[in-house]
Amino acid sequence: MATADAKATSLHCLFHWAKETPNNVYLTQPFADGRTEDITWKEAADQVLRMAAHLQSLNIPANSCLAILGKNSAHWILADLAIWAAGHVSVPLYPTLNGETASYVLEHSEAKLMFLGKMDGTADGWNDIKGSIPPELPIISLPLSPRDDTEKWTEIVARTEPTQTPRMPDPDDLATLVYTSGSTGRPKGVMHSFRTMIAAANGLREIFPVGPEDRMLSYLPLAHVAERAAVQTSSLFFGFHLFFATSLDTFQQDLQRAEPTLFFSVPRLWMKFYLGINEKLPPKKQKILFNIPLLNKLVKKKVLTQLGLQHCRAALTGAAPLSAEIITWYRGLGLELLEVYGMSENFGYSHANRPGQAKIGTVGVANPGVEHRIAEGDEVQVKSPAQMLGYYKNEEKTKEDLTEDGFLKTGDMGEIDADGYLRITGRVKDLFKTSKGKYVVPVPIEGRFNHPKVEVVCVAGANQPQPCLLALLSDEAREELGKGGDRKALEAELTEELAKVNADTEGHEKLAFVVVVKEPWTMENGMLTPTMKIKRNVIEAKYEEMLNSWYGEKKKVLWES
Repeated sequence: MATADAKATSLHCLFHWAKETPNNVYLTQPFADGRTEDITWKEAADQVLRMAAHLQSLNIPANSCLAILGKNSAHWILADLAIWAAGHVSVPLYPTLNGETASYVLEHSEAKLMFLGKMDGTADGWNDIKGSIPPELPIISLPLSPRDDTEKWTEIVARTEPTQTPRMPDPDDLATLVYTSGSTGRPKGVMHSFRTMIAAANGLREIFPVGPEDRMLSYLPLAHVAERAAVQTSSLFFGFHLFFATSLDTFQQDLQRAEPTLFFSVPRLWMKFYLGINEKLPPKKQKILFNIPLLNKLVKKKVLTQLGLQHCRAALTGAAPLSAEIITWYRGLGLELLEVYGMSENFGYSHANRPGQAKIGTVGVANPGVEHRIAEGDEVQVKSPAQMLGYYKNEEKTKEDLTEDGFLKTGDMGEIDADGYLRITGRVKDLFKTSKGKYVVPVPIEGRFNHPKVEVVCVAGANQPQPCLLALLSDEAREELGKGGDRKALEAELTEELAKVNADTEGHEKLAFVVVVKEPWTMENGMLTPTMKIKRNVIEAKYEEMLNSWYGEKKKVLWES
């Protein structure tokens, strides 16, 4: 293979590292009993070639769609690579889907086979999905699969010789269908080629030095482009070590095992980390300790070590806004937290803050090869080398979302400053009118409401005199109240935070009150997307009937009964 083609696609990358660093560990998979399995680059390539040989023997028509359902695992990535090596297209399914949506994706993509991975029915949609899988669909179970009545990866690999004729794809071939999380309506199948996928890693090389000595933890859904680009594709391109998480309960332990040098997370989890630290080391105590010269570095290092991030050279946050206050807090600890921006339609490759050049409150500057502009209605439009080929079987929607000159209409509102930094100011579709006919932009208001016991918020109040705020307390805060914690004191603090936010808000956007909601917002109950963004329309619909009575109470803080 010519050097120029050594990293032409993710599959080329696998064989490149299997040749260059065959005995380096590529994947480390933990198990519930505490064991871990290390898979070297050579072993990874061998398993992929054996599974590809099996898939080839099934005589499935070339370029067919093959599905992958499961939480992140080493074999999820190997299955993805085997699908490509056999000449097919991979279709990941979110493990938190409901049965109806999973059935739709399998039918719409015309999936000919499914790899079934790590699912347990507790923190995923398996109990609902399992009854929606067509009985005639062939299934191959990966390790940690909930089914033992199917063909198994381990058995197939053990009995099958590696293929001598893997399909080495052309970069412009269709590689995968990424079905959007479907916050509204049916999910769309975003088509990505091998070229658009590898463009994200290729561009990262110009922004930040990454190499085989790096480590990452994979735990956000691999079915989403953020994890697929930042973690899977980058690990294949740069040849670094990838670790996986067992469960939410063991997450801290998994993070400490990996000791990542690079870390990607979403705002909801950055907020959870922040609230967890505040629970152990209250903000007032932090201020005192951080201001003592002899203790400053020691305490901050201890905090990062507890998180498992003491070796992290750079950390990324994306998929939703994270308040400037929280980003500043992490950077104060010594963790260079960098906000990035991208979409399923451009494989997450759009904008990023660069190390040493971050501008807090923005998502950074356009990545190498990316063009951006602000169009009518303040909509951000982007043209990226990682831009999709279009939506699968939906030419009409493709034409609707792309301009005639090839820019993607992101649906995000924003502004670009004199230095080229992009600030996201809201979603075009999130805007709503009050009963006075004034528009409210929820995202900036939500970003300003920061209380150490509030995990996530949602501004609501369409057609009401003023907007209001729905607030979900952290697990720790809810547990504390359940044990008889001081509710009055928390009410006073929330009232104070409300006044602080309103002081910097235009008259028609001032919040009338805060409602502390009772039921947690999760992926399982449909309130959050797989990357933990709020599903605004679902949340608004849930509380719509209660809003009138809440407005009638004329209180600053209310509790959902």
